[in-house]
Amino acid sequence: MSAEKDPNADVAKMSYEQSRDELVKVVAELEQGSVSLEASLALWERGEALANQCESWLTGARKRLDEAIEAKKAKA
Repeated sequence: MSAEKDPNADVAKMSYEQSRDELVKVVAELEQGSVSLEASLALWERGEALANQCESWLTGARKRLDEAIEAKKAKA
């Protein structure tokens, strides 16, 4: 059995903005409904990976903000 390369492996290296922008494109393409079922599934999987990447960035940003607020409170 051969190991297939993850077609969405590149998503982990994307910035929030890159992930968000590509996710918007994926959603628009899915909404058009003009691709095959197989292509739709691949787009869906890509969209999931992109959404997870965006969520990861936002969670990290929220954590940094919370830490900065707590540090400021500790100094006060």
